[in-house]
Amino acid sequence: MFTLRPERPEDGPAIDALLDKSFGPGRFAKTAYRLREGVDCIDALSWVAEEDGALRGTIRYWPVKIGGTPGLMLGPVAVLPEHRGRGIAVALMNRTLDEAKALGHRAVILVGDEPYYARVGFARLPAGRMTMPGPVDYARLLGRDLSEGGLAELSGAITRAL
Repeated sequence: MFTLRPERPEDGPAIDALLDKSFGPGRFAKTAYRLREGVDCIDALSWVAEEDGALRGTIRYWPVKIGGTPGLMLGPVAVLPEHRGRGIAVALMNRTLDEAKALGHRAVILVGDEPYYARVGFARLPAGRMTMPGPVDYARLLGRDLSEGGLAELSGAITRAL
C-alpha cells in the first residue's frame, strides 16, 4: 500500500525520472511549464506517494497571478505508468487540495482533462474568463473553489508569479 508524504529535497532526481517516464521531454514545451520557469513550486503543497521505498507518484503546485491577483496552479500530477489505476493521483490531489485550503488558498486552476479532474471537483472555466500565454486548449483550462466564491474572484491573464 502506498503512503503520502511531503516531498523532500532528496526526492528531486526520482521525481524528475518519474515525470520523464510519465510525460516525456515534450512536457517542457507546454504553456503550463512556461508559467513555472524561474518560479519555485510551493513546498507545503509538493507531495509524493511512496511504496516499498520507491516513489510511485508526485504532485506540485505553483504560484501564479490571475489578472494580477495571486493564484494557485496545480501540476504536474503524475503516477508511474505501471501504477496507474490504483487511486494514487486522486489521493495526492485530495490530500493536497485539503492542505491548500488549510493554508488559506481560495481557488486552484490547472490545464487537464475535465472528465478526469472532475472526480476531485474541477470544472471547465467559462470561455474568455482567463487567458494564458502561448497556445492552450481553453476547453482544458479548469478551476476549483477551495472556499466559497474563491474562483469567482479570479479573472484575466494568467502570468508567472515573479
